[in-house]
Amino acid sequence: MAAAALVVYAVALAAGGLAVWRRPSYAVYAFVVGLAVHNAVMAGLFALGVEGRPLTVIAAWKEVLLAVALARVARDALAVRRLPFRPSLVDAFALVFAALVLLYAVLPQSALGGQADATTVLYGLRHDLACVAAYFLGRSIELPPLRRLVLATAAVVALLGVVEVYTVPIDRWEDADVPAYFHEQLGFDFHGPRNLPENFVFNTGDENELLRRSVSTFLSPLGTAYLLVVALCLWAVRPRSGWPLAAIASVGLLFTFTRAALLVLAGALLVLGLVQRKWWPVGVAVATLGVAVVWTQVYPSIAPETTWSQADLRYQREQAKRLGVTPGETVALDEPSIRSHLRALRDGVETVVAHPQGYGLGNAGATALRGDVPLKAGESTYTELGVETGLLGALAFIAWNALLLASLVRARVAGTAAALAAVLALGVQTDVLGTPWLAYVVWLLAGAGHRPG
Repeated sequence: MAAAALVVYAVALAAGGLAVWRRPSYAVYAFVVGLAVHNAVMAGLFALGVEGRPLTVIAAWKEVLLAVALARVARDALAVRRLPFRPSLVDAFALVFAALVLLYAVLPQSALGGQADATTVLYGLRHDLACVAAYFLGRSIELPPLRRLVLATAAVVALLGVVEVYTVPIDRWEDADVPAYFHEQLGFDFHGPRNLPENFVFNTGDENELLRRSVSTFLSPLGTAYLLVVALCLWAVRPRSGWPLAAIASVGLLFTFTRAALLVLAGALLVLGLVQRKWWPVGVAVATLGVAVVWTQVYPSIAPETTWSQADLRYQREQAKRLGVTPGETVALDEPSIRSHLRALRDGVETVVAHPQGYGLGNAGATALRGDVPLKAGESTYTELGVETGLLGALAFIAWNALLLASLVRARVAGTAAALAAVLALGVQTDVLGTPWLAYVVWLLAGAGHRPG
């Protein structure tokens, strides 16, 4: 099965690579749609027996197409001896950040106190630089209209997610080898129900009350929610067009039960109102916050529920006793999920302050977990970058994106500015660069929207 899959993959990738070489903008369509279903397809191939190195090779399609597109841009620039864009201060900060990432990829881990091996460093390199590469591709090509495609993709993902949460029992995910895919292929050690990721459910702290969350094709409520937020930001620029798809996306967002996503969506709408110089987004932002508060109370009464297995329960009780976790409310600051995020953010900040020179790539976040490397920081994009590339690297990333956002606001690229603002806000409590759809699509859009003054 693996050999046959590799043959089919090679043919499809060769055809796709040729199309992207002829017209680099074709890669954008593949990123918008392909990355939305990437996790589900990879898990499906794993269940069919394609695993290990063959599946790793297949999963690299996105990097290959991005590299082909950039290679064509570079070739054309060399042919005419001119860059495809006018360099700006934003571009300079992007290059500074990229240079620091490359520097920390080659610095000896032993000198920095890190413990990542060469393979984990490569994973870290891919993780940190994908957004930079996508940004420069966006700067270099004329993007096709993406609003409708992103919105349609979001609606399909949302619809599948709502159907899935009510019709696919947790045991079915186990039967489909999804826990094995995460553990054996990706190297993650999860302890949610049936060894699925913990965020497949919302744990209120009561072992008898586990609420299902929509994970859809991303196999993650977070990735699903973030795509939907970006799509709604792009839709809100012209709300009279595509509102049925936006309505489906909004319902799907609610069923991910990702409260941070609802909060940043409200903030993104304020950015949209600022850029468009209109007041109606402010009203919608307030309404979004109201819906978020009401939904946290309503969802537990309508959400599908699941249960721990006996093995799950033993582990969870041990962890609860060790961490001192007590049942909480879904909107309380001492609720277990919120408390976990706050603790991770605090610990990450303290680590960066105490070790500002950084530990090198591969010592933070999902990259470290995959490589069995002691975790120095997790969840927050900014603390992870501070751990990997030092305080200077984190500050370079922040400066680059702050200037980029300001540029989008000045250019009145409202939808992209709102989307980037939402993603940067989400980065405070989650690893947004670890969601390839965001790293590729949002920074592509941002690069295309940046217009130096």
